[in-house]
Amino acid sequence: MMTVVPRLVLSAPSSGHGKNALAIGLLAALADRGDHVAGFKIGPDQVDAAYLGLAAGRPGRNLDPRLVGADRIAPLLGHGAAGAALALVQGSMGLYDSLGGRPETESTAAVAIALRSPVVLVVDVAAIGQSVAALVHGFRSYDEQIWLGGVILNRVASARHEALLREALDDIGVPVYGVLRRQDLPPVLPARRLGAVPALAGSGEATRAVRRLGEAVAATVDLDRLLGLARSAPPLPAEPWSPNPGGEPPAGERPVVALAGGPGGSYSHAETAELLRAAGAEVVTVDPLRDEALPAGSRALVVGGGLPESYAEQLSANRRLCIAVAELARTGRPVVAEGAGLLWLARELDGLPMCGVLDAVGASREGLVVGYREATALTGTVVAPPGAVVAGHKAHRAVLTPRAGQRPVWSWSGGAPEGFVWRGVHASQLVVHWAADPEIAARLVAAAAAEPAVEEARPGGVPA
Repeated sequence: MMTVVPRLVLSAPSSGHGKNALAIGLLAALADRGDHVAGFKIGPDQVDAAYLGLAAGRPGRNLDPRLVGADRIAPLLGHGAAGAALALVQGSMGLYDSLGGRPETESTAAVAIALRSPVVLVVDVAAIGQSVAALVHGFRSYDEQIWLGGVILNRVASARHEALLREALDDIGVPVYGVLRRQDLPPVLPARRLGAVPALAGSGEATRAVRRLGEAVAATVDLDRLLGLARSAPPLPAEPWSPNPGGEPPAGERPVVALAGGPGGSYSHAETAELLRAAGAEVVTVDPLRDEALPAGSRALVVGGGLPESYAEQLSANRRLCIAVAELARTGRPVVAEGAGLLWLARELDGLPMCGVLDAVGASREGLVVGYREATALTGTVVAPPGAVVAGHKAHRAVLTPRAGQRPVWSWSGGAPEGFVWRGVHASQLVVHWAADPEIAARLVAAAAAEPAVEEARPGGVPA
């Protein structure tokens, strides 16, 4: 089955050219005039995806070949862009770069080729003149499979500079879809350390920033020409992904699964909630920073990898919710906590008391631990049966002591065992994408519906 999805991939020669602000601004500008749009981020960055979602008015999604497999990229795009006049895919790093060192399958270029999508290159031209033609020509000709549809020029100095750049690009037949002056894309987005929280909470600062970027793009970019380019993309060579390929969800009781997040979405990938509902759960959002209780009747909790580490004070101050989470875990209910969710379940983080589910202490460090891991499950949980090999991603500053409990979650090459399994708890700093294994949701919902078996003491001998 072929799927018609107007689409563009927005990339750049490298990081720092302004493609993130431009992608957010494009979606905001189109949404403001009534176009239905969808935003996607290549790679594991859930923060960028959250802001694309805020701008588009529908969940932003990650397209990560390493986490979900290259064959799922086109189906996930088709699913996430259903009914949209434009699917805008924001690249990561430079067009031919790869976070994990596999550019032939994981770079923005590889994803654009897999999606049969035109690419628009955002180029910071603050320090470049006629050489822009050589630069763009090089990116266009480096891989003959790349469809370079045109460019958007950022940080143009003057009208004379713009004329010079346009003439040089016209000589090589590359369309210019927009020209932004140096002050047109101000650094208005909330601080990166705040993570996805401002976007998911719909904070005033985040919504004003998105609106400001949308206004800048609407004034400087030819939106209709861009949409025309997007519509020229051929039908997607894939049927849209479905969280429930079998049709109807299971009959019977729908256990309540609490999903950590905010009004604008969860800290998990957007597909997680869809998979849980398809597996028969009633999914209710719980905000770890503001809600003082779990949703009524909660029989499971999922804390995704988008919860940032920088909110330790707010997490610690919310004692009532910490107590409720500890009680849910103590009774053997399934609790999946990834990324900073693991730190929240620990005894303390940077001297601040947390939920105390796990006998471990977190401490923030200067350096950032980041990268993909091919992980083997050492202990079976709802996330993976023992011996299963999965692809995950880590991005954290805080470290736990100990790094693993008596029953670790994962092992991988070059690292000591990691994570904690206790009763129904799966806690790890490794983040996996549930679309890679829809059975995760089915296993969690089945465990939530069943009566828990509780027999073991808390890891490390902490009284239960």
